[in-house]
Amino acid sequence: MQAVIFIEPQGHTIASLTDADIWIALDEPAEWPSFSQAHDNKAHEWESRLAIEGMHCAACGINVEQALKSVSGVLSADVNATSGRARLIWSDDVTKPSEWMRAVSKAGYRALPAADAFIQDDRRKNQRLMLWRLLVAGFCMMQVMMYAMPSYYASPGEMTADAQNLIRWASWVLTLPVLLFSCGPFFSNALNDLKQHQISMDMPVALGILITFLVSTAATFEPSGWWGHEVYFDSLTMFVFFLLTGRWIELRMRDRTAGALDALMRRLPSSVERLKVDESFERIAVRSLNVGDVVRVLPGEAFPADGTITLGTTNADEALLTGESQPVSKVAGSEIIAGSHNLTASVQVRVDKIGQSTRYAQIVALMERVAVDKPRLALLADRIARPFLLVVLLVAVATAAIFWQTDHSHALMAAVAVLIVTCPCALSLATPAAMLTVSGALARSGVLVRRMQALEALTAIDTIVFDKTGTLTEDRMTIGSISTDANLSEIQALQIAVALAQYSLHPASRALVEASKNFLMTKTNVDVSNVQEISGSGLTANSSYGKLKLGSAQFCSLDDAHVEQLTEDISKVHLVSDHGWLASFEIVEAIKPDAIPTIRALQENGVHVEVLSGDRLQSVQRIANIVGIRSVSGNCTPQDKLAHIQSLQQQGHKVAMVGDGLNDGPVLASAHVSIAMGQAVPLAQAQSDFVVMGGQLAMVSHLITQAKRTMRIVKQNLIWAAVYNAVCVPLAVVGMLPAWLAGLGMALSSLLVILNAARLSR
Repeated sequence: MQAVIFIEPQGHTIASLTDADIWIALDEPAEWPSFSQAHDNKAHEWESRLAIEGMHCAACGINVEQALKSVSGVLSADVNATSGRARLIWSDDVTKPSEWMRAVSKAGYRALPAADAFIQDDRRKNQRLMLWRLLVAGFCMMQVMMYAMPSYYASPGEMTADAQNLIRWASWVLTLPVLLFSCGPFFSNALNDLKQHQISMDMPVALGILITFLVSTAATFEPSGWWGHEVYFDSLTMFVFFLLTGRWIELRMRDRTAGALDALMRRLPSSVERLKVDESFERIAVRSLNVGDVVRVLPGEAFPADGTITLGTTNADEALLTGESQPVSKVAGSEIIAGSHNLTASVQVRVDKIGQSTRYAQIVALMERVAVDKPRLALLADRIARPFLLVVLLVAVATAAIFWQTDHSHALMAAVAVLIVTCPCALSLATPAAMLTVSGALARSGVLVRRMQALEALTAIDTIVFDKTGTLTEDRMTIGSISTDANLSEIQALQIAVALAQYSLHPASRALVEASKNFLMTKTNVDVSNVQEISGSGLTANSSYGKLKLGSAQFCSLDDAHVEQLTEDISKVHLVSDHGWLASFEIVEAIKPDAIPTIRALQENGVHVEVLSGDRLQSVQRIANIVGIRSVSGNCTPQDKLAHIQSLQQQGHKVAMVGDGLNDGPVLASAHVSIAMGQAVPLAQAQSDFVVMGGQLAMVSHLITQAKRTMRIVKQNLIWAAVYNAVCVPLAVVGMLPAWLAGLGMALSSLLVILNAARLSR
């Protein structure tokens, strides 16, 4: 049973708790929201996410799943051995967290809440311990190899029996630290397997190590015995060193794979300064915050909750939360996202949302789902992992039996080679390693993967259907064409209009102000006074041009010559003086700046692109013409959209839907692949496979490219795993593969799969 040291923010130890103490503490219902959430709004049902320590192969994941499912009250459990994460659904009127955490412990593993602040510390501790095991094995291996060299190079009769025995005894002594310390994880896991009547990859490895040591020890104590006269201490220390090297590097690579999730989950600070009634500040735990509290966030700290800046100006890093790579300026009144970092100055923030209601918590929930989700190919590998290991044991026994009549020592060492070289790890890692790596890379780019299967489905997409509003267009208006009096230029007319518009928050006024920035107008040189806004009509002001009006045609008292029939998404704002009409500005929906290149890139890659919208056909057609989409459908109800998608699917098309509106929910659920923009309503996000946090359309094309890269690497990994076993297993069976080379092959097979998958992080 392990002990955990809890430390206050100032660094003072407050308690040393065993796992049992932690389990009991987690049984308190007040603690559940920190690592669980209500499941589908059902009474007494919770969905919890855990970090599992000690897993290193697909069979380990199966063992943990079975341990969790064996607990009464656990309704379902999913475990991903590659990410070390588990998700389970449980009923609080039947079981408590301590019961299923104890079940995991009995199976030989350790469970912690996924958001536990000490997971990273435990990872560092495990890495250091693994490194020490590796160094001890490496040092002893070199010494044993040094002693073994004379035996390889000495001619018959050159070494006396006493010298040879002395070398063997020295090698035996140097092998003991390797067996007792470096091989600790293999033996402890194998012992747990025996206790639980289960099997993992450590079982054949531990058997191979133990058999090799016993055979070599017998030959050392009794060289003329029936075990034979050969010793294999050099092979034993060498393949233990290779196995530990591969496992240590694999551990480092897995931590990098899960790095995006852990970095996201660790973005919230453990404590924050809260403003007291006497205007002083006290440092409290973040979980003690309440809505309405005012906190002070210092430069370098993360914002603890969603809120609004009440005092100060700073820049915030929101890259991992919104996909925005540049620091975002924040002033008094600006909204703050929990988990973003304060970069430049101390600010005071009013807390608006806490806990599971924050945007940060929703993102973490999506990322945690990915860490547990298993693609179809990974599920297949998991199903064959345990039968594969049983077959390995049977083949090893058969190999020993075949050679037993001729040479006992050779028979046992051939069986050892089979036990060690036949590794399902590469096969079980092939798919999840690549999938988790690419999901981490996409998260850093501002794209959250909600369903791993969708990455595979995305490679077969031949049709992409876009919604219009909020997807191809932005949630703001912009200026289209400008008509002016003969005596005014467009820039002059815009300067006059902006002089009035800057005093209004109306969308049309904001569009005029934004448009002036595109014309490099740093400051208007038009002086206005007595500006008044008539709600729903427009603005009036006095100026050197006389009495000015900016607003609708009716407000400006214009005749039919200046009024045109326009579509629903196009309106006009007019500018007049008491001398007559000055200008008219067409107000249109702003198209996303990356819409045109994204659509072009998709079409050049052979993807058919359509627009499907509930807006008026004229409005949809205008946007489609600008971005280059020829297939257009407008005036669509949610039922019409769903029918259209199903019609495309019936024609044999693989359809991806990109949208963000409430009425896109059924369509997103029906499409082969669904992508929701970052500002999507919760229903749209709940039905989507991917969420583009920043709403960049370019990420749609990037997603397809990354999905194809991922599947290429998955196929490479699977081919390598199959070829490795097809070549090495027969060599081991016929006794042509020494134990040290078998250990090297096993380590390299898993390592190659991990390193190949790591290319996706670039």
